Amino acid sequence: MSDFAVDVRDVSKRFRLAHGQYNSVKERLIHGGRRKSVEDFWALSDVSLTVKEGETVGILGRNGSGKSTLLKCICGVLQPTKGEVAVRGKLAGLLELGAGFQQDLTGRENIFLNGSLLGMSKREVERVFDDIVEFSELEEFIDGPVKFYSSGMYVRLGFAVAVNVDPDILVVDEVLAVGDERFQRKCIDRVMQFQREGRTILLVTHSADQVRAICDRGVVLSHGRLVAEGEPGEATRIFRERLMAEGAGMSVAEPAVAATPATAEALPDEQRPVRFRSVHRVFSGDNTVPYMRTGDDLTIRVEFEALHPVDDVVFSLEVRDQDGSTVMRTDTSIIGVVINAPRGTSVMHFGIVDMPLLDGSFSFSVGIQSRGGILYDWQDEAGRFEVMNPGKVTGSVHMNVHAALISSESVVDSAAVAQSL
Repeated sequence: MSDFAVDVRDVSKRFRLAHGQYNSVKERLIHGGRRKSVEDFWALSDVSLTVKEGETVGILGRNGSGKSTLLKCICGVLQPTKGEVAVRGKLAGLLELGAGFQQDLTGRENIFLNGSLLGMSKREVERVFDDIVEFSELEEFIDGPVKFYSSGMYVRLGFAVAVNVDPDILVVDEVLAVGDERFQRKCIDRVMQFQREGRTILLVTHSADQVRAICDRGVVLSHGRLVAEGEPGEATRIFRERLMAEGAGMSVAEPAVAATPATAEALPDEQRPVRFRSVHRVFSGDNTVPYMRTGDDLTIRVEFEALHPVDDVVFSLEVRDQDGSTVMRTDTSIIGVVINAPRGTSVMHFGIVDMPLLDGSFSFSVGIQSRGGILYDWQDEAGRFEVMNPGKVTGSVHMNVHAALISSESVVDSAAVAQSL
């Protein structure tokens, strides 16, 4: 391909892990002089990836999936065991916290050292030195040893050097997560400026919003293999599916969640005329996967039992995010639905139409009470559901937004009409 910036061809990287290494004579005697065993660990296996000039590619994967190893092979820090990497253009990388810094040198001295490692002359570094210091916001610390810098200060200085050496290709590992929110925004703004200038960017991050908002393509690594690449929304969905399948920090919502009746504090158990039997949630989309997409419909099916006929029963629904904050609370009285519970077992539905929530994990709680507020039953966290956003919109909720260009003549005409009125 003639217009590539980075071409990774069948790259594999092996590390050799030593087990049972005995350093002292005593340890060797105890263990009978046995030699340490060596195990081969393949951090990358037959990875192929082509990044075009001017393209922004986000690399996703859980810890240990090979993301950082891949970037180090691209930057030339590591040599592949198999395969080859071709890079076209000047490359600047920010791979890990403090990489390339000499602890006993000052920030000023490290700027010149890093500049020379990136192929810049002393005169070229001097020309951009003030820009680097200004971007890093470390003016008062620049002549102090970097061994006294905090992690955030390391990131500021490293990123400032990387983006001011005029690279054709910018490679950034997930170290940006260390910086404060304001500086992260500043870094993203500079990345977007590079995009407008047509530079190539490789970005490793755990933020689905960042990949969806700024990347042209997403790549997913798992156990050293490239398992998916495509549109940012699709790559993010596959990444989260694999996280859930591997149990790596994301809860998997079961297709049907049975509710265990909770004890309502307002009434003793034997005096509650209505109680829960089970609670299930059903997606309008594909129920074989443990998530729904933004825009799908969600039905919460509540099965309840009444000991005798009860008029005007109020059912409540509360949705919370993964931090426990209430996203929405409503009940059948607010909705304007009157439910008279007959004796025996019955079913009622809550329907959330055109789910507006974007990415995240959510729980829902349900309750039963009388019109006068007497609590019959309550089930906290009766079920959970995941929402996957396939589009590029970021944030918490999806809103239908329209945009249109109004010509200057139309604006003038409108203003004249308003004045005449």
